[in-house]
Amino acid sequence: MRSHYCGQLRDTHIDEEVSLCGWVHRRRDHGGVIFLDIRDHEGIVQVVFDPDTAASFALADQVRNEYVLNIKGRVRHRDQAAINPKMGTGMIEVLGKELIILNTAETPPFQLDEHSDAGEDIRLRYRYIDLRRPEMQEKIRLRSKTAHFVRRYLEDRSFVDIETPILTKATPEGARDYLVPSRTHPGQFFALPQSPQIFKQLLMMSGFDRYYQIARCFRDEDLRADRQPEFTQVDIETTFMDEQQIMTLTEDLFRALFKEIIDVELEAFPVLTYAEAKRKYGSDRPDLRFGLEFVDVADLMQEVEFKVFSGPASDSGSRVVALRLEQGDRLTRKMIDDYTKFVGIYGARGLAYIRVNDLDAGVAGLQSPILKFLPDEVVLNILARVGAKDKDIIFFGADKADIVNDALGALRNKLGEDLNLYTRLWAPCWVTDFPMFEADKTGNWSATHHPFTQPVGDMDEMLANPGATLSRAYDVVINGHEVGGGSIRVHQTSMQQQIFKVLKLSDDEANVKFGFLLEALRYGAPPHGGLAIGLDRLIMLLCGSHAIRDVIAFPKTQTAACLLTSAPSEVDPQQLKDLHVAVRKPV
Repeated sequence: MRSHYCGQLRDTHIDEEVSLCGWVHRRRDHGGVIFLDIRDHEGIVQVVFDPDTAASFALADQVRNEYVLNIKGRVRHRDQAAINPKMGTGMIEVLGKELIILNTAETPPFQLDEHSDAGEDIRLRYRYIDLRRPEMQEKIRLRSKTAHFVRRYLEDRSFVDIETPILTKATPEGARDYLVPSRTHPGQFFALPQSPQIFKQLLMMSGFDRYYQIARCFRDEDLRADRQPEFTQVDIETTFMDEQQIMTLTEDLFRALFKEIIDVELEAFPVLTYAEAKRKYGSDRPDLRFGLEFVDVADLMQEVEFKVFSGPASDSGSRVVALRLEQGDRLTRKMIDDYTKFVGIYGARGLAYIRVNDLDAGVAGLQSPILKFLPDEVVLNILARVGAKDKDIIFFGADKADIVNDALGALRNKLGEDLNLYTRLWAPCWVTDFPMFEADKTGNWSATHHPFTQPVGDMDEMLANPGATLSRAYDVVINGHEVGGGSIRVHQTSMQQQIFKVLKLSDDEANVKFGFLLEALRYGAPPHGGLAIGLDRLIMLLCGSHAIRDVIAFPKTQTAACLLTSAPSEVDPQQLKDLHVAVRKPV
């Protein structure tokens, strides 16, 4: 039906007779000559119909946006004044001779060009139309190209692609499971996998030295811009490799991928410990495209009378930090008020600051509502510690450590974005040495990552002080986004059993939930470890987008709903009866 794709035509095709198929992207009628921009997945080409071809001209006069056409014509040069250097086909046009309307179309609910301002709810409701837009086509094709590159890269290094089950057993992975009732086993449920974690470990115990899978995973958790209830990850597992070897392999993959896909040479991947990342940036996924590090000043605030500072400064579970912004005089009072409201989202009770107008004038050259509460000596010591200069503004955070880290960490990122503080376009890094356990609200321990991570040190050290135990876990972070995480796994039954005991899992509970894993560990499990890369989030970064919904063909909303299919939805009562399930709606 077609001889060429629209977007592939160039001046090398001049005088060729071509047959094109596609959608009408835009229609224009200029003085008795009709211009149709025809679009397919390769791009857009301009087709011209004039009255000399009466039948085709009459049909062209009838078409509207999104009609599906088959056009035959001759490629020719555009007039010099009509050349469009922004289009790949901007040097040429097609003189239309024959036209067939393959299908008509109703007026689309939104424009499909660069002027479209449709809200996301409309775009998702009509996703099949939204995906026609060249911008969306490019993103989905880039996703395909990336997945293909990753497959080729790993298979060239002897990784074996193995599928693991989708219907499986519920396991603790840090989020709620999606459950699937079993018709043949009344009252029992499968769970959709949060990750292939246990199965890939079992594959290592089965003698497959290097495994990978581009796997679908499911988590019933609260959503945000870079999360979805169903997502895709590049899952990797190896035997007889330590964390440094796995990290090196991953770095090499990212460098090759970024060079191939967007022609970017990634710099070195610095390694920060979890404690260092939290201390300097308040986050375990720091954005290193700019500086703006935290400076601890708790020791300078312990003796001041102002309890807002002295209270947290004297509390071992709290922090008092300063954040120096160079050229802070660019911030208006309204901007500071807006940033104060912003940190309140993260639990901060306010945002104290000091403006440095004239450093040589001492305290008299400063401006701040908190100066009257602080001794001059303390203020001057703070200025010296942070390296203050004229025109700087210094922000302060004083509260429980988690609140300070979250609030000022978010403020740091927002200042970086709002004021364009970036000194580089790409900044990858590793974060290592995560805590093995964290205390929940009841004081019991839970696994920071998952309970199959190997701790640093021996078993006795872990049992003596779980809160101080570090894990052999590692996350890869790019531009403030965690794009991958992994660990060296437990490969000895005794260690795995002791970890379960720290988590208050009895032997009976451990056997019910993980008996098959504990049994497998007894049959010669090799040392092994791996990593999972969030493919959706990685594509989001490669595309320069801010939401993973933009790089998934049919995503869910922030309420985990599909506007296109109206899912989730109620089901036929007979289906529920077959599944032995009764629905109890909330009051």
